[in-house]
Amino acid sequence: MVVTGRLAALAAVAAAVVMAALPLWWGVLSATAVLVALVIADLVALGGITGLELSRAPLTTVRSGRATTIELEVVNRGPRTVRGRLWDDWPGSAHASHHGHVLRLPPNSKTRLATTLRPEYRGDRVAGPVTLRLFGPLGLAGRQVRRDVPARLRALPPFRSEGALAAKVAELHLLEGSTVVNARGQGSEFDSFREYVPGDDVRAIDWRATARAADVLVRTWRPERHRRLLLIVDTGRLSAGRVGDGTRLDVSIEAALLLGGLAAAAGDTVDLLAYDRRVRAEVFGSGGKRLQPKLMHALSGVVPALVDTDTTGLVRTAVHRSRRRSLIVWFTSLDGAMVEENLRPVLPVLTQRHRVLIVSVTDPDVAAAAVRRDTLTDIYTAAAAETLLAERALTRESLRRMGVAVVTASPDHLPEALADEYLELKRSGAS
Repeated sequence: MVVTGRLAALAAVAAAVVMAALPLWWGVLSATAVLVALVIADLVALGGITGLELSRAPLTTVRSGRATTIELEVVNRGPRTVRGRLWDDWPGSAHASHHGHVLRLPPNSKTRLATTLRPEYRGDRVAGPVTLRLFGPLGLAGRQVRRDVPARLRALPPFRSEGALAAKVAELHLLEGSTVVNARGQGSEFDSFREYVPGDDVRAIDWRATARAADVLVRTWRPERHRRLLLIVDTGRLSAGRVGDGTRLDVSIEAALLLGGLAAAAGDTVDLLAYDRRVRAEVFGSGGKRLQPKLMHALSGVVPALVDTDTTGLVRTAVHRSRRRSLIVWFTSLDGAMVEENLRPVLPVLTQRHRVLIVSVTDPDVAAAAVRRDTLTDIYTAAAAETLLAERALTRESLRRMGVAVVTASPDHLPEALADEYLELKRSGAS
């Protein structure tokens, strides 16, 4: 049971009247009895609260950093009007606003109460209990209960590169149209017939089609579609490193989403594997318009694990899942020790059957420190930064000599740099 400030004010008034008119013990008892009778009458008039039904959508999705509204439906099945307040509790990371509501429901009626949520980071938030504080018609006392109404808010990755996706898809379509050629090569497939024009390679003439037509026809080819990509996201401890405004994992997810959307537009099949010492998320055999939502939902709850990545287990899992030749895009760090001890021993297993592309984000603070020479401290810092940059340049060169392509860029430019590399592979017929 709960009481209100109205009861306290009424008790103060009653005490003043008793002290002025009947300053005796039986006067105090009489006033107390009247107050107790009013509270009991208020609680009886309140009635049971079992007639209230609460419901809401079990899952709501929103991009992290954006606001969404979750509606809680309240239905009064009871014979009396319900008065009181309702609090829709959510974890602090959901940044709920306007979650307290005034409730006044006549019998056999319903209402919808909206709570605004703005999660700043991806992942699932589970709703807390709904707190109901209901009062009688006099507003002196009431009852407070909590109801569990299961619901989740899923904050998807922000995907800030979505604006660049349309431009890259347009560039892809232009590429597919401009790379229709007469000569067949690796990574190309038959496109269509067209009439022969002077200057065409006579070896491209299709004599069977020419025999059935009135004109000489040549075959044209385009970059092969329906190829396979495997996106491997390293979720080990190195992915927790801060770069820019987020972590290495955040940048990898952003780049993976842009590449996935571009590959889906190209007609390729995209698989996803997030791994450190076990599989954290996976998407397999997806393409087309359904791919982007699947990738976002799969990656929404992935967080860095503070353990060293088991690269041997990762490669074993990747080979097991990718039977056909694929383009494997591995999002990881190019730390010198990590490459020498973990990457180089296992990369030959992948390069024997697949084309491998290593993607790594660079720290803009390191590049900025390498050019700063204002003080003696800056000079020493610049020397350390130059050493680190030289080490990573040597690492990239050693990987390229192994037949592994490497894409490195700052957090703001990595998604588009990866998309450009993919388009270049398409242009060359390598992907």
